[in-house]
Amino acid sequence: MQKGLLHHIEIYVSNLERTVEFWGWFLEELGYTSYQKWESGHSWKLSDTYLVFVQAEDRFLDPPYHRCRVGLNHLAFHADSREFVDEMTDKLKKREVNILYSD
Repeated sequence: MQKGLLHHIEIYVSNLERTVEFWGWFLEELGYTSYQKWESGHSWKLSDTYLVFVQAEDRFLDPPYHRCRVGLNHLAFHADSREFVDEMTDKLKKREVNILYSD
């Protein structure tokens, strides 16, 4: 294994059920597979990297998440073509996901 490669990212979420519904679909479209699942979390893996989503405890839910506060703003993924990006954008729109930057 090469030193410095990303091993995993763990993200605490306010609603695990909604998170799994969206991210499960999205990550599987990108080639990830469900990796681990337990009462308060779920992970998906691609090659040697995995993403973990964990339900935050109630005492940590206030203030709610906002992408412009200190912390994670977004995750960015590689795509193999512009056509794939456009296809995913169309699928996201059909799921009524807000697209921040259409370009």
